[in-house]
Amino acid sequence: QVQLAESGGGLVQAGESLRLSCAYDAKGNILRTNVMGWYRQAPGKERELVATVTRGGLADYADSVKGRFAISRDNAKNTLYLQMNGLKPADTAVYYCNSRSLYGHLYWGQGTQVTVSS
Repeated sequence: QVQLAESGGGLVQAGESLRLSCAYDAKGNILRTNVMGWYRQAPGKERELVATVTRGGLADYADSVKGRFAISRDNAKNTLYLQMNGLKPADTAVYYCNSRSLYGHLYWGQGTQVTVSS
């Protein structure tokens, strides 16, 4: 099991920034956090990938956030981050932290709400 706890969501205006954090606890098994990522789900829509990062720091992004969002992880602090700049109303969603083990098992946090007003 991997415990994931997101924080940092809130209400901001368009153009502003937020940084999400996800504290994770894999009970000492680093294979459970092989790839970590952020997903989001807007009302009435399916959950979608925002960004992922490997344990070695290789990042990938959805086209909709490239150039605006930056994902990073601090393996020593067991924390995943998502720096979100230039926020748009279309970014409004519940953001979920995700961990994928080396064997493909998925773990999810409870989510944090991000609301961007125009």
